[in-house]
Amino acid sequence: MKAGIVGLPNVGKSTLFNCLSNAKAQSANFPFCTIEPNIGVVNVPDLRLKKLEELVNPERVLPATVEIVDIAGLVKGASKGEGLGNQFLGNIRETDAILHVLRCFDNDNVVHVDGSVDPIRDKDTIDMELQLKDLETVEKKLEKVKRAAKTGNKEAQKEEATLLKLKEGLESGISVRAIEIDEEDRKDFVKPLQFITDKPVMYVCNVDEGAAVSGNNYVEQVREAVKDENAEVLVLAVGIEADIAELEDFEERQMFLEDVGLEEPGSAKLIRGAYKLLNQQTYFTAGVKEVRAWTVHVGATAPQAAGVIHTDFEKGFIRAEVIAYDDYVKFGSEAKVKEAGKLGVEGKDYIVKDGDVMHFRFNV
Repeated sequence: MKAGIVGLPNVGKSTLFNCLSNAKAQSANFPFCTIEPNIGVVNVPDLRLKKLEELVNPERVLPATVEIVDIAGLVKGASKGEGLGNQFLGNIRETDAILHVLRCFDNDNVVHVDGSVDPIRDKDTIDMELQLKDLETVEKKLEKVKRAAKTGNKEAQKEEATLLKLKEGLESGISVRAIEIDEEDRKDFVKPLQFITDKPVMYVCNVDEGAAVSGNNYVEQVREAVKDENAEVLVLAVGIEADIAELEDFEERQMFLEDVGLEEPGSAKLIRGAYKLLNQQTYFTAGVKEVRAWTVHVGATAPQAAGVIHTDFEKGFIRAEVIAYDDYVKFGSEAKVKEAGKLGVEGKDYIVKDGDVMHFRFNV
């Protein structure tokens, strides 16, 4: 699963990417610094994994991960190929969620592609380009569907009505994710077209050090502008995060965070937020060889969770032995959980819960 970092040129995307992944994407004070997308595999911070490590004392510990993609900056006219438009839009289509970075700080030494700081204008610029690209997709699909609808095909008529609703919304500047459509029609007619503006989005407000804790007027403007979008808003001082990421000593990092007034790096919140945005959750396996966090979709069944480890586990699934994370911590070991009668034996219909500690029985 991939989350793509997008935004206008020079708003802090590559600096943020470097903080998250410890990769060194090129970052400089001019537009189009990033051409090819940079991809980083980022560990998902999870205190539960640390606790399980303390209880089990395994040989190794493996966290869950999420892929973060740093995509080239987009400019006005991208939907028509301006700047790196076609390349940008192709890259973003391949991601599963969007981390939209907005510049929310004043600094005369950092150039802005439009000459002034206005996060709402910047947001509207990118939204419009993505909406125009989605409008192209709708219009192409409508041409085909209309022909079938004219023959009296009921399904085609239903799809045509949905597409016309999408067309009207996009032409009014509304992203697909915010257009009211029946859930069944969304599943049948919207999801298969993979609209860019249907992807879940988190707005990352890049602020200066003074606004790292409580934000500023720019952030409030963003919150007001996106209140109807069902989108997350995260405040992040990307420059400070970059400084923190450079410190290798844990205690130095903590002192730096305390000086700024933060309990943890904002990048940790962002990674967890991206994980949630992708509709992912974690289950654990815990043994002396390895304690590991595994990623599954929210709503996954026990066999599907087993299949994340190996396809044979899913094919030959017999049962899952499940311990709730809180019970594991309360009793301190798998043996004591069993003694207390808190180990559940679950079948194929079991829906995995976030934090489950699981052991699978299978036969191939």
